[in-house]
Amino acid sequence: MTLNLPTPLVTQSLLLATPEDTDWLGQILGESLSIESTGGVIYLQGELGAGKTSLVRALLRSCGVQGRIKSPSYALLETYKVSSLYFYHLDFYRFKNPQEWEEAGFRDLFHHNAVVLIEWPEKAEGLLPQPDLLINMLYEGERRIVKIGAYTQRGVACVNHLNLRRKI
Repeated sequence: MTLNLPTPLVTQSLLLATPEDTDWLGQILGESLSIESTGGVIYLQGELGAGKTSLVRALLRSCGVQGRIKSPSYALLETYKVSSLYFYHLDFYRFKNPQEWEEAGFRDLFHHNAVVLIEWPEKAEGLLPQPDLLINMLYEGERRIVKIGAYTQRGVACVNHLNLRRKI
């Protein structure tokens, strides 16, 4: 299933050869979110095991989340608060139809001081707000290809920050 989104303003592709590269990308994305200290929406796509949750963990650590960072696969939602920002990590893998998103009351999570990270956004297609970033993680043997699309100026700022800090 694919998402029905407009053409991104900016795109970026990266090759992540190691788990450390995935951690690096999460750290840089977290830095870019922390710079503005405002909310945002990031969609994460990719097959099971592609590294979506690992990327989110590194992003959250870089934003100052301490302690255990759990996958929301079973709970659907994990919540973290750092300073004035709320981080909501959602996983819709188990959704059978998009209406489950509405019934769960997740609409209230989207506000100016919330960063909402959504794995499997296509499972709530048509009900979610447009993302700032869409991160698609694809297998290439043991490595991952990451394709990032920026759909807002906030997303463009994240990609620009990534390019300034690029090491891979």
